[in-house]
Amino acid sequence: MKSFWFLLQEMAPYLLLGFLIAGILHAFVPQTVYRKWLAGNDLKSVVLSILFGVPLPLCSCGVIPTAVSMRKEGASKGATTAFLIATPQTGVDSIAATWSVFGWPFALLRPLVAMVTALFGGWAENISSRHEACRQRAGATEDGAARDFWSRCREALRYGFSDMIQDIGRWLILGLVLAALITAFVPDDFFIAYSSNRFFNMFLVLLVSIPMYVCATGSIPIAAALMLKGLSPGAALVFLMAGPATNMASILVLGKTLGHKSLIIYLVSIIAGAIGFGLLIDGLLPAEWFSARVREQFHAFCCAPTAATGFSGWSEMLAATPWWKTTSSLILLALLIRALVLRFRSQQIKKENTMKSYQVSGMMCNHCKANVQSHLEVLKGVKSVNVDLASGRVEIEGDIPSKTIVDTITGLGYGCETI
Repeated sequence: MKSFWFLLQEMAPYLLLGFLIAGILHAFVPQTVYRKWLAGNDLKSVVLSILFGVPLPLCSCGVIPTAVSMRKEGASKGATTAFLIATPQTGVDSIAATWSVFGWPFALLRPLVAMVTALFGGWAENISSRHEACRQRAGATEDGAARDFWSRCREALRYGFSDMIQDIGRWLILGLVLAALITAFVPDDFFIAYSSNRFFNMFLVLLVSIPMYVCATGSIPIAAALMLKGLSPGAALVFLMAGPATNMASILVLGKTLGHKSLIIYLVSIIAGAIGFGLLIDGLLPAEWFSARVREQFHAFCCAPTAATGFSGWSEMLAATPWWKTTSSLILLALLIRALVLRFRSQQIKKENTMKSYQVSGMMCNHCKANVQSHLEVLKGVKSVNVDLASGRVEIEGDIPSKTIVDTITGLGYGCETI
């Protein structure tokens, strides 16, 4: 529970920022912008989405609502995938922090590797979905429709903090729980014991960092500490790429919203880019370029709040956490609970509206029951059929006209009327 709360505090501010950006993009950016610049299955849309995402200070969880919103508004899968890969690995804050700890080589390499990997992922996604028609938002407001500033603000808040959270809230909660379990039970020195085998060590780094949550800036002190324990600069780059770019929450949400094929392309691009550039760094660049700077700066940097990995108790943890993180966590929890309640109510209302009951006469045995049930189950729109032989009551769930049900049952020689 403590790991979940600590993880929620780290992620909540960025998630709320991502939902806000998603709402602003939905309400204030005309859909023609996405159709013109990001909708095409070409290299231009991929490059533009990368340039848009690189400077944004969004982590792998905060980028989710922004990317999902872009996709709904008309951005192509290639542009969305490139945005998802490039954005969480970079950001002006993490680039500056990388320079302060690792020096200029890593500060230049990190955004370069992120852009190259995103370019490959977006290009691969474009090839995979080149025959897919561009998605457009159903019921979209026309760009020329007159809406004042405050109505757009209300629309942004409603879409970002209500609609979006209802869409991905369940998967986000599940991902948070799984990421907290991984963070709590996987030791920090899990892969140090295998440092003699460089490639296998990188594989272990990927195994741990892909499902685990860590933001781009928060990954820096962890990577520096691992390098001080003997991790190679290339393996450290693998962690700096794969850790911020993915986590269990983003994997579950992306698999649900973009599809399993897009999720595979997303993960393969990150894994191939991380290992490929990691091996290039270890094979071509001197380790002294990185390790000397790390030894010089690590002890000062590791005392920063982002390097904290645990607390002795709840009181110490709350005291050490900035008030805005705690406030963000409580707000996000309230929004998630509200979204789950609203979604449950809407499903119940929908189920009630699609559940219809009929009184059937003339059924005398189980053969009659099976005959009625088998003929109803094959009707288009029927989801489930429940036939009670003793009472003659038939309950049907599905979007199908009552006349079709009555005609089907009476055509079998039984009497039928709607209850």
